[in-house]
Amino acid sequence: MIRALALLVRDDRGSMAIETAFVAPVLLLLSLGGFEVSQMVAGQTELQSAAAEAAAVVRAVAPETTGERNTVRSIIANSTGLTTSQVSVREVYRCGTNSQYTDNADYCGSGPTNTFIRVRLNDTYTPIWANYGVGSGFNYHVVRFVQIG
Repeated sequence: MIRALALLVRDDRGSMAIETAFVAPVLLLLSLGGFEVSQMVAGQTELQSAAAEAAAVVRAVAPETTGERNTVRSIIANSTGLTTSQVSVREVYRCGTNSQYTDNADYCGSGPTNTFIRVRLNDTYTPIWANYGVGSGFNYHVVRFVQIG
């Protein structure tokens, strides 16, 4: 009996399979997590690039009417693959050196008013693990202000 036990202790033929069974799931989860994080970063980078492109379009066109802003919104939506509901192009104002923006130009009174176009891009991302009840998706919000007046 002791001899059989000693032979069993020295036998290492299945040890690699057991080690692999312990390590493989951890490596798989790390790989999946790395892939998902890279997808999240890529999505944010794409929206940042789209916002820079949108700012360039706004500077080139300087949309002053609602129709022109809707056209710019459609151009941005088509070039980014977003829907027009995910893209907002609005005229906003800033009073003098105030850092806050307002939708109402009359809010500034008789002081100097600067006119800006605010481009807002919204998108969502749902990582694969959210499909299995771990965490949830999240929203991207990228905003650019372009002074036009």
